[in-house]
Order: sequence, then C-alpha cells, then structure tokens
Amino acid sequence: MLKQLLAALAFVAAPALADEASHPLPAPALDAGGAGASSETAVLAGGCFWGMQGVFQHVAGVKRVLAGYSGGGAASAHYETVGTGTTGHAESVEIVFDPRVVSYGRILQVYFSVMDPTTLDFQGPDAGSQYRSEIFAADDAQRRTAEAYIAQLAAAHVFSAPIVTRVGTLHGFYAAEGYHQDYLLNHPDQPYIIINDLPKIAKLKRFYPALYRDRPVTVAQR
Repeated sequence: MLKQLLAALAFVAAPALADEASHPLPAPALDAGGAGASSETAVLAGGCFWGMQGVFQHVAGVKRVLAGYSGGGAASAHYETVGTGTTGHAESVEIVFDPRVVSYGRILQVYFSVMDPTTLDFQGPDAGSQYRSEIFAADDAQRRTAEAYIAQLAAAHVFSAPIVTRVGTLHGFYAAEGYHQDYLLNHPDQPYIIINDLPKIAKLKRFYPALYRDRPVTVAQR
C-alpha cells in the first residue's frame, strides 16, 4: 500500500503543508442552512480520509463520520481502483452533524484549518487527484456557504497562495472498506498517523477548544 511505504519514509523527511493554517481561521460571515433541522450531512475531501475522519470524530455535535469516496461512480468506489487516480473519486468523509450544535460553516472552518487548500491534487505525502481538496455541496445553501467562505479567506489573505479547493455538487458518497473505518483510532502508533494526522487533532483542540470533544464518535459503536 502506498501510504504504508510513505509512512516508512516519513521519519526521514515528512513534507510540511506549507499553507496549512498556523492560527485559528475567522468564522464564516455567511453560514446558511440547517435552520430548524436536527441533522445535516457534509461531504468533504481533504487528502487521506484517515486523518479527516479522525479530526471530525472529535468535533462536538458530530454524530457520525464515515471514510469513503465521492466524485465518481459506484462501480469504481473501491480503494485500489480509486488509488489509480482515474476514477474521478476523491478520498472523502461523510459527516453527519447536528446543526443546532455545530453549523455547516463551522465544519468548513475546521476543514480549512487542518488541510492545505492551496495544493492541487496532493496533501502532505499523498499525491494524485484522489487526494484533492473538494467540498461536495448537497444543496444550494451549502454551496453558497462554501463559496462565500473561500472568497472570505481569499480576501483576508489567510493563505499565502491561491485557494484551489473546489466546490462541487454531491452526486453520491460511497463508504470505504471496513478496514479504513476508525483507522486513526485503531492505529494511533502508526508512523503515518503520528506524523500526518495526530497533529491535526491537536490543532483542532488548540484552535477551537469549544468545538473539541475528547471522546470521539466512532463507526464501530454505531
């Protein structure tokens, strides 16, 4: 597996995310959607789904996070096939959350804080279109919030390079194979996880303590 090979090299040279946020990001000025609802779903791609799942499992108000694939068709939604970079899929997470506790905009605030939105088709040691950053909007309200927040961050020059994160339309999400679910929680001592993903959870806790919960929601307990 490519990630395992990269993990073995990570101790020698772990590439930093040059434009990963080094301080809390401003809250979204526009945060539409979720009015009166008790549940909403966000689908986000931001590099390896192990780390993205691990981060959002620690966000207060999140009910469930699945690792999976979005952007392509059902027939190609398999790890080895997606890994070829030819399927249109990106490694993604499906986040089911209570908008009365955490809004869609705040979900995006965390998302932009823990990945580099200025790199095209790679995050950290992982390269290929399957590791791109993309927001898969489920409706017009999510699209407006995402597009407005990207424009807000760009206008504030939060990152030193242009934001290349895409805002696409959600056409489907396909859960990844069982061994990928709760991967970070099950393998906290793996070098790849230690170097690339645990710092993201530490950043969530440091930047947004009101959003952080120590006990993560897991797929296994569902």
